[in-house]
Amino acid sequence: GRHSMLPRQVQRLGRDWITHWNGSQILTFNSPVSSCMRWAGHCPPWASFPLPISADFTANWRFPPFFGPWRQFQNSNWHLDNYTQSCSFHLPNPSMKSEGEEPLTKKRRLSGQDDTSTPEQETNLSNQKEVSCLSVAQSEENHGSNRGTIKRHWEYFCQQSKTMKIAKNKGSDQSSTGNEATFDFTVMSYNILSQNLLEGNSHLYKHCRQQLLFWTYRFPNILQEIKELDADVLCLQEVQEDHYRTEIKSSLESLGYHCEYKRRTGRKPDGCAICFKTSKFSLISSNPVEFFRHDIPLLDRDNVGLVLLLQPRFHCKANAAICIANTHLLYNPRRGDIKLTQLAMLLAEIASVAPQKDGSFCPIIICGDFNSVPGSPLYRFIKEGKLNYEGLAIGKVSGQEQFPRGQKILPIPIWPKKLGISQNCVYETKQQQEENAGEKLEAAKPDDTQEIVTASEKLSSKLQHHFKLSSVYSHYVPETGIPEVTTCHSRSAVTVDYIFYSAANDDTAAQPGAEDSSCGGLKLLGRLALLTEKNLWTVNGLPNENNSSDHLPLLAEFRLIER
Repeated sequence: GRHSMLPRQVQRLGRDWITHWNGSQILTFNSPVSSCMRWAGHCPPWASFPLPISADFTANWRFPPFFGPWRQFQNSNWHLDNYTQSCSFHLPNPSMKSEGEEPLTKKRRLSGQDDTSTPEQETNLSNQKEVSCLSVAQSEENHGSNRGTIKRHWEYFCQQSKTMKIAKNKGSDQSSTGNEATFDFTVMSYNILSQNLLEGNSHLYKHCRQQLLFWTYRFPNILQEIKELDADVLCLQEVQEDHYRTEIKSSLESLGYHCEYKRRTGRKPDGCAICFKTSKFSLISSNPVEFFRHDIPLLDRDNVGLVLLLQPRFHCKANAAICIANTHLLYNPRRGDIKLTQLAMLLAEIASVAPQKDGSFCPIIICGDFNSVPGSPLYRFIKEGKLNYEGLAIGKVSGQEQFPRGQKILPIPIWPKKLGISQNCVYETKQQQEENAGEKLEAAKPDDTQEIVTASEKLSSKLQHHFKLSSVYSHYVPETGIPEVTTCHSRSAVTVDYIFYSAANDDTAAQPGAEDSSCGGLKLLGRLALLTEKNLWTVNGLPNENNSSDHLPLLAEFRLIER
């Protein structure tokens, strides 16, 4: 008789999850066959061949076309023993979208395609998948696979930093080394790849062996990276909430970190976290930022940010503070209007948190996955503090696509006044909005109404912010000029992750014009070098056996310079 269809749980595994046969063996093929598989009720008459298929194997299926006609297949001496357990039986993922489209898991929940499964069901399903990979992972240890590693070296910008780094590795405490008036600390930005997003976008990880993608394999690697790099502040993106509650938070707390977390709004299961060592900092305030606004159609996405104000514990004035911000901006390359608005909201929150009593800003560090490439308009806006977006196509804001399809021009202004954020990226009260509108009309006093409108539009097409920011990384290998990358998977290898900081006036690593002599700032002492795409493909891209995210961690060492 005809077998029943696969259980619902197995259907949801997607095309890259392993289906077990007879409890221990795996039906395997070396070539991708997901496009050739058929559900029960769609197999042709010739598929009822005498194979030793166990009764508990519940999928009716047929062979892919490369086996040729049935008679030819009968003579091909095919046996299950001819296939190894290192390959997998693939199932199609019905939620997969074509190349260039925004993945279904990244679309807004209001699109009417909500997943009806409960968080408990998702957790149970994830556990089933994790258990199913253990035997395969153990057997893989016996195979001669590529286990190469790439060593990332430190790049120092002053000799004293190198000396102190060596002393730290030998176990010396900072308080007994160097000038007591200094405060040095390290900051990491790391997109750790949410398991939910990994499973929902499995087309990005076709190059990976299956067992490397399970959370039970990935989390120990990620935690080991964090231990080895030993940053004083962690800015993590794509932190899945259930994993954060059950494993990540407790593991980091055992390493001496205090953790603050902000989950994405709606039904998105991941978010951003900032964790800092309590031996180095104390928390002054924690300020989450939600980019979704139900009353503004433009802001219909669930991305978030998190802004912390920290007080150093050593060698600093009583009122010294450092502002640390972390975010993960929208991915969609064709929605530069949303990206810029989300960035403006984050900058406005920083501007409300970072001011000091004398009116200046405390030192600022902004980390995150900005889903924008170096040199793009959004990137230049962060570094240069200004952007005239008049005539700028929405699809060119982030620079993610070389030939963007979205040629719609950014509207002026980009966001409505009721958002309460000015073109200077600061919060406005209603009274300030009315005063600014009056000043614009007064400045354009001529009787010609058209001239007034034109002057107003030209003024409002210029975005500004008041922070003088530098990028920790230069984005190109100094010796060769080859681009560095922070993410590398089956579809692309590019830089989208950054650490920006407010540079002190004696910071030789800062770009010209970024130094702020009025309020001290941060001096970049060193950074963990990034890699090129060619480097990463020597270890089969990301994730791989030693690096369990599709992003590299960014790490920088700073010195706090006080006035």
